[in-house]
Amino acid sequence: MKVLIINCGSSSVKYQFINLDEKFVLAEGICEKIAESSSLFTYKSKKFTVKKQKTNLPSHKEAIQLILDSLQDPQNGCINDISEIDAIGHRLVHAGEHYNGTVVIDDHVISVMEDCIPLAPLHNPANITGVKATKTLMPDTPQCGLFDTAFHQTMPPKAYLYPLPYEYYTKHKIRRYGFHGTSHKFVAQKAAEHLGVPIEELKIITCHMGNGASITAIDQGKSIDTSMGFTPLEGLVMGTRCGDLDPSIPLYLQRQFKLSIDEVDNILNKKSGILGLSEIDSDMRPIEEGLDNGNEDAIRAFEVYCYRIKKYIGAYTAAMNGLDVLVFTGGVGENMPHLRDWVCRDMEYLGIKFNNDVNYRHGSEVFDLNQPDSKVKVLKISTNEELMIALETEKLLNSLS
Repeated sequence: MKVLIINCGSSSVKYQFINLDEKFVLAEGICEKIAESSSLFTYKSKKFTVKKQKTNLPSHKEAIQLILDSLQDPQNGCINDISEIDAIGHRLVHAGEHYNGTVVIDDHVISVMEDCIPLAPLHNPANITGVKATKTLMPDTPQCGLFDTAFHQTMPPKAYLYPLPYEYYTKHKIRRYGFHGTSHKFVAQKAAEHLGVPIEELKIITCHMGNGASITAIDQGKSIDTSMGFTPLEGLVMGTRCGDLDPSIPLYLQRQFKLSIDEVDNILNKKSGILGLSEIDSDMRPIEEGLDNGNEDAIRAFEVYCYRIKKYIGAYTAAMNGLDVLVFTGGVGENMPHLRDWVCRDMEYLGIKFNNDVNYRHGSEVFDLNQPDSKVKVLKISTNEELMIALETEKLLNSLS
Protein backbone atom coordinates (compact mmCIF):
# COMPACT_ATOMS: atom_id res chain seq x y z
CA MET A 1 0.00 0.00 0.00
CA LYS A 2 1.18 3.52 -0.87
CA VAL A 3 0.01 6.21 1.57
CA LEU A 4 0.40 9.96 1.28
CA ILE A 5 0.79 11.58 4.70
CA ILE A 6 -0.41 15.19 4.98
CA ASN A 7 0.35 17.47 7.93
CA CYS A 8 -1.26 20.89 7.53
CA GLY A 9 -0.22 23.90 9.57
CA SER A 10 -1.71 27.36 9.37
CA SER A 11 0.64 28.35 6.52
CA SER A 12 2.34 25.08 5.61
CA VAL A 13 1.81 21.54 4.36
CA LYS A 14 4.37 18.87 5.23
CA TYR A 15 4.10 15.60 3.32
CA GLN A 16 5.57 12.12 3.01
CA PHE A 17 4.66 9.53 0.41
CA ILE A 18 5.39 6.08 1.83
CA ASN A 19 5.49 2.64 0.23
CA LEU A 20 4.42 0.47 3.16
CA ASP A 21 5.29 -2.78 1.41
CA GLU A 22 8.95 -1.79 1.63
CA LYS A 23 8.71 0.74 4.52
CA PHE A 24 10.31 3.21 2.10
CA VAL A 25 9.73 6.97 1.73
CA LEU A 26 9.22 7.59 -1.98
CA ALA A 27 9.08 11.39 -1.63
CA GLU A 28 8.79 14.04 1.05
CA GLY A 29 8.91 17.78 1.52
CA ILE A 30 7.03 20.87 2.60
CA CYS A 31 5.05 23.79 1.22
CA GLU A 32 5.74 26.92 3.27
CA LYS A 33 4.43 30.48 3.53
CA ILE A 34 1.09 29.57 1.97
CA ALA A 35 -1.06 32.64 1.15
CA GLU A 36 1.97 34.92 1.51
CA SER A 37 3.56 37.01 -1.24
CA SER A 38 6.21 34.40 -1.97
CA SER A 39 5.68 30.74 -1.05
CA LEU A 40 8.33 28.03 -0.85
CA PHE A 41 8.26 24.42 -2.03
CA THR A 42 10.62 21.58 -1.12
CA TYR A 43 10.53 18.14 -2.75
CA LYS A 44 12.91 15.28 -2.08
CA SER A 45 13.03 11.79 -3.51
CA LYS A 46 15.73 9.19 -4.07
CA LYS A 47 16.56 10.47 -7.54
CA PHE A 48 15.60 14.15 -7.43
CA THR A 49 15.58 17.04 -4.96
CA VAL A 50 14.08 20.55 -5.10
CA LYS A 51 15.23 22.78 -2.24
CA LYS A 52 13.28 25.89 -1.26
CA GLN A 53 11.88 26.69 -4.69
CA LYS A 54 9.93 29.96 -4.77
CA THR A 55 6.39 29.66 -6.03
CA ASN A 56 2.87 31.07 -5.62
CA LEU A 57 0.50 29.16 -3.35
CA PRO A 58 -2.65 31.19 -2.58
CA SER A 59 -4.19 28.41 -0.44
CA HIS A 60 -3.70 24.90 0.92
CA LYS A 61 -5.57 23.53 -2.09
CA GLU A 62 -2.91 24.85 -4.49
CA ALA A 63 -0.19 23.53 -2.17
CA ILE A 64 -1.62 20.01 -2.16
CA GLN A 65 -2.16 20.15 -5.92
CA LEU A 66 1.53 21.06 -6.34
CA ILE A 67 2.47 18.05 -4.19
CA LEU A 68 0.30 15.75 -6.32
CA ASP A 69 1.72 17.21 -9.55
CA SER A 70 5.27 16.68 -8.29
CA LEU A 71 4.59 13.07 -7.39
CA GLN A 72 3.32 12.49 -10.95
CA ASP A 73 5.98 14.56 -12.73
CA PRO A 74 7.05 12.57 -15.86
CA GLN A 75 10.75 13.18 -15.28
CA ASN A 76 11.18 13.38 -11.51
CA GLY A 77 8.03 11.92 -9.97
CA CYS A 78 7.61 8.52 -8.35
CA ILE A 79 4.19 7.50 -9.69
CA ASN A 80 2.59 7.60 -13.12
CA ASP A 81 -0.93 8.40 -12.00
CA ILE A 82 -2.76 9.73 -8.96
CA SER A 83 -4.64 6.43 -8.75
CA GLU A 84 -1.42 4.84 -7.41
CA ILE A 85 -2.01 6.70 -4.12
CA ASP A 86 -4.00 4.10 -2.18
CA ALA A 87 -4.87 6.29 0.79
CA ILE A 88 -4.21 9.61 2.46
CA GLY A 89 -3.32 9.78 6.15
CA HIS A 90 -3.71 13.12 7.94
CA ARG A 91 -1.85 14.18 11.04
CA LEU A 92 -4.63 15.74 13.13
CA VAL A 93 -4.40 17.41 16.52
CA HIS A 94 -7.53 17.58 18.66
CA ALA A 95 -10.73 15.55 18.83
CA GLY A 96 -11.53 15.98 22.51
CA GLU A 97 -12.77 12.70 23.96
CA HIS A 98 -14.30 11.43 20.73
CA TYR A 99 -11.60 9.12 19.27
CA ASN A 100 -8.92 6.86 20.68
CA GLY A 101 -7.49 5.62 17.38
CA THR A 102 -7.30 6.19 13.65
CA VAL A 103 -10.53 7.22 11.92
CA VAL A 104 -11.88 7.33 8.38
CA ILE A 105 -12.53 11.02 7.85
CA ASP A 106 -16.18 11.70 7.11
CA ASP A 107 -18.55 14.60 7.77
CA HIS A 108 -18.91 13.59 11.43
CA VAL A 109 -15.15 13.66 12.01
CA ILE A 110 -14.95 17.10 10.41
CA SER A 111 -17.82 18.26 12.62
CA VAL A 112 -15.99 17.00 15.72
CA MET A 113 -12.85 18.87 14.64
CA GLU A 114 -14.88 22.04 14.19
CA ASP A 115 -16.40 21.63 17.65
CA CYS A 116 -12.88 21.27 19.10
CA ILE A 117 -11.50 24.44 17.51
CA PRO A 118 -11.67 26.28 20.88
CA LEU A 119 -9.39 23.56 22.31
CA ALA A 120 -6.83 23.89 19.48
CA PRO A 121 -7.41 27.24 17.77
CA LEU A 122 -4.07 27.22 15.93
CA HIS A 123 -4.12 23.62 14.72
CA ASN A 124 -7.67 22.39 14.08
CA PRO A 125 -8.64 25.06 11.50
CA ALA A 126 -5.51 24.24 9.48
CA ASN A 127 -6.21 20.49 9.76
CA ILE A 128 -9.78 21.02 8.55
CA THR A 129 -8.60 23.15 5.63
CA GLY A 130 -6.17 20.42 4.58
CA VAL A 131 -8.77 17.67 4.82
CA LYS A 132 -11.32 19.60 2.76
CA ALA A 133 -8.74 20.52 0.11
CA THR A 134 -7.59 16.92 -0.23
CA LYS A 135 -11.16 15.64 -0.43
CA THR A 136 -11.83 18.09 -3.25
CA LEU A 137 -8.72 17.06 -5.19
CA MET A 138 -8.97 13.31 -4.52
CA PRO A 139 -12.64 12.53 -3.81
CA ASP A 140 -12.31 8.79 -4.49
CA THR A 141 -9.23 8.17 -2.31
CA PRO A 142 -9.79 6.96 1.28
CA GLN A 143 -8.92 9.65 3.82
CA CYS A 144 -7.90 8.68 7.34
CA GLY A 145 -6.65 10.66 10.30
CA LEU A 146 -4.81 10.09 13.56
CA PHE A 147 -5.22 12.65 16.33
CA ASP A 148 -2.35 13.66 18.62
CA THR A 149 -4.75 13.29 21.55
CA ALA A 150 -5.98 9.80 20.65
CA PHE A 151 -3.24 7.75 22.34
CA HIS A 152 -3.84 9.48 25.66
CA GLN A 153 -7.53 8.59 25.83
CA THR A 154 -6.57 5.58 27.97
CA MET A 155 -5.62 7.86 30.89
CA PRO A 156 -7.79 7.22 33.98
CA PRO A 157 -9.88 10.04 35.47
CA LYS A 158 -7.42 10.48 38.36
CA ALA A 159 -4.81 11.48 35.78
CA TYR A 160 -6.87 13.65 33.45
CA LEU A 161 -9.18 15.51 35.84
CA TYR A 162 -8.21 18.92 37.20
CA PRO A 163 -9.20 19.93 40.75
CA LEU A 164 -11.68 22.53 39.50
CA PRO A 165 -15.46 22.58 40.00
CA TYR A 166 -16.52 19.30 38.41
CA GLU A 167 -19.06 20.95 36.13
CA TYR A 168 -16.19 22.53 34.16
CA TYR A 169 -15.37 19.01 33.05
CA THR A 170 -18.88 17.64 32.64
CA LYS A 171 -20.22 20.68 30.77
CA HIS A 172 -17.14 22.12 29.09
CA LYS A 173 -14.69 19.17 28.93
CA ILE A 174 -11.85 21.01 30.66
CA ARG A 175 -9.40 18.18 31.39
CA ARG A 176 -5.94 16.90 30.54
CA TYR A 177 -5.77 15.73 26.92
CA GLY A 178 -2.07 15.37 26.18
CA PHE A 179 -0.34 15.70 22.82
CA HIS A 180 2.48 14.11 20.78
CA GLY A 181 0.51 10.86 21.17
CA THR A 182 1.52 9.48 17.78
CA SER A 183 5.22 9.89 18.59
CA HIS A 184 4.91 8.44 22.10
CA LYS A 185 3.07 5.41 20.74
CA PHE A 186 5.58 4.84 17.93
CA VAL A 187 8.71 4.91 20.09
CA ALA A 188 7.11 2.80 22.82
CA GLN A 189 6.34 0.10 20.26
CA LYS A 190 9.86 0.41 18.83
CA ALA A 191 11.33 -0.01 22.31
CA ALA A 192 9.36 -3.20 22.91
CA GLU A 193 10.38 -4.59 19.51
CA HIS A 194 14.02 -3.74 20.15
CA LEU A 195 14.03 -5.47 23.52
CA GLY A 196 12.06 -8.47 22.24
CA VAL A 197 9.52 -8.09 25.06
CA PRO A 198 5.74 -7.75 24.59
CA ILE A 199 4.77 -4.14 25.24
CA GLU A 200 2.07 -5.43 27.59
CA GLU A 201 4.85 -6.52 29.96
CA LEU A 202 6.70 -3.18 30.08
CA LYS A 203 6.57 0.05 32.06
CA ILE A 204 7.91 2.74 29.72
CA ILE A 205 8.54 6.47 30.06
CA THR A 206 8.89 8.24 26.72
CA CYS A 207 10.46 11.71 26.52
CA HIS A 208 9.51 13.52 23.31
CA MET A 209 11.90 16.48 23.36
CA GLY A 210 11.66 19.08 20.64
CA ASN A 211 10.83 22.77 20.63
CA GLY A 212 7.63 21.47 22.16
CA ALA A 213 8.20 18.69 24.68
CA SER A 214 6.22 16.14 26.65
CA ILE A 215 6.70 13.01 28.75
CA THR A 216 4.32 10.05 28.88
CA ALA A 217 4.00 7.15 31.28
CA ILE A 218 3.07 4.01 29.31
CA ASP A 219 2.03 0.94 31.29
CA GLN A 220 1.25 -2.26 29.37
CA GLY A 221 1.18 -0.31 26.11
CA LYS A 222 -1.31 2.31 27.32
CA SER A 223 -0.80 5.95 28.20
CA ILE A 224 -1.68 6.39 31.87
CA ASP A 225 -0.39 9.95 32.29
CA THR A 226 1.29 12.66 30.24
CA SER A 227 2.80 16.05 30.95
CA MET A 228 0.95 18.24 28.45
CA GLY A 229 -2.55 19.02 29.61
CA PHE A 230 -5.61 20.94 28.47
CA THR A 231 -3.23 22.70 26.07
CA PRO A 232 0.40 22.05 25.02
CA LEU A 233 1.50 24.79 27.44
CA GLU A 234 1.48 22.57 30.54
CA GLY A 235 4.32 20.33 31.66
CA LEU A 236 8.00 20.59 30.77
CA VAL A 237 10.06 23.68 30.06
CA MET A 238 10.06 24.01 26.25
CA GLY A 239 11.65 26.18 23.60
CA THR A 240 9.37 29.18 24.17
CA ARG A 241 6.65 27.73 26.45
CA CYS A 242 6.84 28.01 30.22
CA GLY A 243 5.39 24.61 31.16
CA ASP A 244 4.11 24.09 34.72
CA LEU A 245 3.51 27.40 36.48
CA ASP A 246 1.77 28.71 39.60
CA PRO A 247 -1.66 29.61 38.15
CA SER A 248 -1.58 32.91 40.04
CA ILE A 249 1.37 34.18 38.00
CA PRO A 250 -0.66 35.05 34.86
CA LEU A 251 -3.13 36.92 37.09
CA TYR A 252 -0.27 38.74 38.80
CA LEU A 253 1.21 39.74 35.44
CA GLN A 254 -2.13 41.15 34.33
CA ARG A 255 -2.68 43.15 37.51
CA GLN A 256 0.88 44.29 38.16
CA PHE A 257 1.85 45.25 34.60
CA LYS A 258 -1.64 46.03 33.22
CA LEU A 259 -1.29 43.36 30.55
CA SER A 260 -4.15 42.02 28.44
CA ILE A 261 -5.07 38.33 28.23
CA ASP A 262 -3.48 38.14 24.77
CA GLU A 263 -0.28 39.78 26.00
CA VAL A 264 0.06 37.30 28.85
CA ASP A 265 -0.74 34.41 26.52
CA ASN A 266 2.04 35.61 24.20
CA ILE A 267 4.52 35.74 27.09
CA LEU A 268 3.70 32.23 28.31
CA ASN A 269 3.68 30.62 24.86
CA LYS A 270 6.26 32.57 22.86
CA LYS A 271 8.63 34.41 25.20
CA SER A 272 9.22 31.93 28.02
CA GLY A 273 10.87 28.52 28.31
CA ILE A 274 14.49 28.19 27.21
CA LEU A 275 14.27 31.50 25.33
CA GLY A 276 13.02 33.39 28.36
CA LEU A 277 15.38 31.79 30.87
CA SER A 278 18.52 32.02 28.76
CA GLU A 279 17.80 35.23 26.86
CA ILE A 280 19.84 33.56 24.11
CA ASP A 281 17.58 31.50 21.85
CA SER A 282 14.78 28.95 21.86
CA ASP A 283 16.88 26.67 19.65
CA MET A 284 18.96 24.17 21.61
CA ARG A 285 21.98 24.41 19.31
CA PRO A 286 23.10 27.84 20.60
CA ILE A 287 22.33 26.61 24.14
CA GLU A 288 24.52 23.55 23.59
CA GLU A 289 27.31 25.79 22.33
CA GLY A 290 26.87 27.94 25.43
CA LEU A 291 27.16 24.91 27.68
CA ASP A 292 30.42 23.93 26.03
CA ASN A 293 31.75 27.47 26.50
CA GLY A 294 30.63 27.81 30.13
CA ASN A 295 28.00 30.45 29.37
CA GLU A 296 26.13 31.09 32.64
CA ASP A 297 22.89 32.06 30.91
CA ALA A 298 22.82 28.82 28.92
CA ILE A 299 23.70 26.76 32.00
CA ARG A 300 20.96 28.41 34.08
CA ALA A 301 18.27 27.67 31.51
CA PHE A 302 19.48 24.15 30.85
CA GLU A 303 19.58 23.23 34.54
CA VAL A 304 15.92 24.21 34.93
CA TYR A 305 15.06 22.36 31.72
CA CYS A 306 16.68 19.09 32.83
CA TYR A 307 15.50 19.34 36.44
CA ARG A 308 11.87 19.44 35.31
CA ILE A 309 12.41 16.33 33.17
CA LYS A 310 13.99 14.44 36.10
CA LYS A 311 11.05 15.30 38.36
CA TYR A 312 8.56 13.93 35.85
CA ILE A 313 10.55 10.72 35.41
CA GLY A 314 10.48 10.20 39.17
CA ALA A 315 6.78 10.97 39.39
CA TYR A 316 5.82 8.67 36.55
CA THR A 317 7.95 5.85 37.92
CA ALA A 318 5.96 6.19 41.14
CA ALA A 319 2.67 6.27 39.22
CA MET A 320 3.52 2.97 37.48
CA ASN A 321 5.18 1.38 40.53
CA GLY A 322 8.36 0.83 38.57
CA LEU A 323 10.21 1.50 35.34
CA ASP A 324 11.65 -0.84 32.71
CA VAL A 325 12.51 1.50 29.84
CA LEU A 326 13.33 5.20 29.48
CA VAL A 327 13.18 6.54 25.91
CA PHE A 328 14.51 9.80 24.49
CA THR A 329 13.13 10.96 21.14
CA GLY A 330 12.34 14.12 19.14
CA GLY A 331 14.76 16.59 17.62
CA VAL A 332 16.39 17.51 20.95
CA GLY A 333 16.01 14.11 22.57
CA GLU A 334 17.72 12.37 19.66
CA ASN A 335 20.41 14.90 18.82
CA MET A 336 21.54 16.47 22.10
CA PRO A 337 23.80 14.17 24.17
CA HIS A 338 24.10 16.83 26.92
CA LEU A 339 20.36 16.48 27.57
CA ARG A 340 20.49 12.73 28.09
CA ASP A 341 23.68 13.09 30.15
CA TRP A 342 22.29 15.71 32.54
CA VAL A 343 18.89 14.03 32.93
CA CYS A 344 20.32 10.58 33.68
CA ARG A 345 22.86 11.76 36.25
CA ASP A 346 22.23 10.65 39.86
CA MET A 347 19.38 8.35 38.84
CA GLU A 348 20.88 5.11 40.20
CA TYR A 349 18.15 4.93 42.83
CA LEU A 350 15.70 4.24 40.00
CA GLY A 351 17.90 1.52 38.58
CA ILE A 352 19.38 3.67 35.80
CA LYS A 353 23.06 3.05 35.09
CA PHE A 354 23.84 5.36 32.21
CA ASN A 355 26.63 4.75 29.70
CA ASN A 356 27.85 8.25 28.95
CA ASP A 357 30.66 7.06 26.67
CA VAL A 358 28.11 5.56 24.31
CA ASN A 359 25.81 8.56 24.74
CA TYR A 360 28.14 10.86 22.78
CA ARG A 361 28.44 8.49 19.82
CA HIS A 362 26.22 8.47 16.79
CA GLY A 363 23.83 5.53 16.71
CA SER A 364 21.17 3.85 14.64
CA GLU A 365 17.42 4.44 14.79
CA VAL A 366 17.35 2.55 18.10
CA PHE A 367 20.41 3.01 20.29
CA ASP A 368 21.16 1.55 23.74
CA LEU A 369 22.48 4.09 26.27
CA ASN A 370 22.64 2.06 29.48
CA GLN A 371 25.31 -0.02 31.17
CA PRO A 372 24.89 -3.80 30.67
CA ASP A 373 23.85 -4.31 34.32
CA SER A 374 21.37 -1.40 34.38
CA LYS A 375 17.96 -2.45 35.70
CA VAL A 376 16.31 0.20 33.52
CA LYS A 377 16.99 0.22 29.79
CA VAL A 378 17.74 3.68 28.38
CA LEU A 379 17.16 4.06 24.65
CA LYS A 380 17.48 6.78 22.04
CA ILE A 381 14.88 6.12 19.34
CA SER A 382 14.24 8.12 16.16
CA THR A 383 10.56 8.94 16.07
CA ASN A 384 8.57 8.66 12.86
CA GLU A 385 5.06 10.01 13.23
CA GLU A 386 4.45 9.85 9.49
CA LEU A 387 5.20 6.13 9.37
CA MET A 388 2.99 5.58 12.41
CA ILE A 389 0.10 7.37 10.69
CA ALA A 390 0.68 5.38 7.49
CA LEU A 391 0.75 2.05 9.35
CA GLU A 392 -2.38 2.90 11.32
CA THR A 393 -4.12 4.00 8.12
CA GLU A 394 -3.26 0.70 6.45
CA LYS A 395 -4.40 -1.24 9.50
CA LEU A 396 -7.74 0.57 9.65
CA LEU A 397 -8.50 0.22 5.92
CA ASN A 398 -7.57 -3.48 5.93
CA SER A 399 -9.94 -4.07 8.84
CA LEU A 400 -12.78 -2.45 6.88
CA SER A 401 -12.17 -4.31 3.62
